[in-house]
Amino acid sequence: MKSGMYADAQLRQEIKTNPRLYQAMDLLYMPLPELQARLEHELSENPFLEMSEPDSDEDLQVEEEGQDDEDGEVDWEEIMLDGFDAGPRTPYEQKEYIEPIVVEARNLHGFLAEQLGLLHLGEREHRIAEEIIGNIDDDGLLSCSLEDIAAGVDGTLERVREKVFAEAEKVDDVAAREEELAELGRLFAPHDAAEIEPVLELVQSLDPPGVGARDLRECLMIQLSRLDRADTTAHRIVDRHFDGLIDHKWAEIARDLEISRKEVQDAADEIAKLDPKPGSRYAEEPEQYVVPDLIVDLIGGEYMVFVNDTGLPRLRLSRSYRAVVADREKFVGENREFIANKLNAAQWLIQVIEQRRQTMLKVMRYIVIAQLGFFEKGVQHLKPLTLRQVAEHIEMAESTVSRVTNDKYVQTPGGVFPLKFFFSGGLPTVTGRDISTRGVQARLRSLVDNEDQRRPLTDQAIVNLLKSEGIRIARRTVAKYRGRLGILPARMRRRV
Repeated sequence: MKSGMYADAQLRQEIKTNPRLYQAMDLLYMPLPELQARLEHELSENPFLEMSEPDSDEDLQVEEEGQDDEDGEVDWEEIMLDGFDAGPRTPYEQKEYIEPIVVEARNLHGFLAEQLGLLHLGEREHRIAEEIIGNIDDDGLLSCSLEDIAAGVDGTLERVREKVFAEAEKVDDVAAREEELAELGRLFAPHDAAEIEPVLELVQSLDPPGVGARDLRECLMIQLSRLDRADTTAHRIVDRHFDGLIDHKWAEIARDLEISRKEVQDAADEIAKLDPKPGSRYAEEPEQYVVPDLIVDLIGGEYMVFVNDTGLPRLRLSRSYRAVVADREKFVGENREFIANKLNAAQWLIQVIEQRRQTMLKVMRYIVIAQLGFFEKGVQHLKPLTLRQVAEHIEMAESTVSRVTNDKYVQTPGGVFPLKFFFSGGLPTVTGRDISTRGVQARLRSLVDNEDQRRPLTDQAIVNLLKSEGIRIARRTVAKYRGRLGILPARMRRRV
């Protein structure tokens, strides 16, 4: 065979996604805070973009001038969004936007170290205490054994032991040298669990109450002791019947402690008020605030939908656009390419942001229509709703609806909800109309909240009550929903 290079023509079909399509999808997916940061970045990068007041006369003038100029025309790529229609601006767009302030939470380890610095401890005790604090987890509990603490301290000392003793050997005065070596020998002596225990008790005396405990049982006992409740029924239950407390075995505990079941339940109620995770209030992560992307408000007896975008930079083509259009000599060489790219990107971004806004409005308006019972009567009146139903109604792809609803929130007269909240499967009723699974769970919660605590409802009793309301549901489904809602079984909810 003869080897060499040659050309070959082939015909094949390929699907290539335009990079701007990916960008449009990203913008649609972004929740409000991320979108705001993205637009601020675009403002700093593209000289053809600037902020403006909505519906200003100057914006209209710029748009008209751009339309009259043939060189300024843009060959728009086809993107997934359609149905561009700016529509009238809403009263909500005139409101002042106040960005919420996130206050950084206090660090648990730093807080414990501050308290440790106020104590008068020897160097050896202080080193042990620091090792203990370093091994306390975010819940405030000690995450290792006392033997591990001792090994950790010894490991730290071993790294500097040789150097410190070598420096002491250089002391000329024999008596002083012997005294320093003896002191170093005491400080660098191996640690054991017996020496760690009293220092751990000291750390456990710090705030918050319960910090440094080795398990939940010890955490609760420390808190009861700090509340001067060491000789109470609650303390004895935690100390001697912790497993029975977890399993709500009131009769067994009452029989062993020779008290009534009512006294056991009262003590359990007192224990339930304690903090099982005392360190969580000092979590390092700042509290996250939810900014609703949409607002549903009742105006004149009708539910109106608004986009909560008053905090977004309002974009328009900058004033320099008119100067560029007027001076055609600038449309040469590299200048022409730069101007065309930036201008095209600016116009495209403005359109996509408006299309994003209109798509969100379409989706939310249909949700309001489909879930009108929820807005008027509450969660129990939610209906089954799927992404496909919404997509078919607004004539868009199901994936587009998914991106619109993902990580988005809506402020309603009944509170702030994620858009995904309005989507769920359904259960059949005797009337032939399905009911949302969220509505069934809300009804289950209501039944349990209003039950006779001396005779709590069993799963089968809940099935019978729901069946009497026309809801057909299996007992195992009730048990599954009850577990999701964190509701205990009937025997564990029973009160005396």
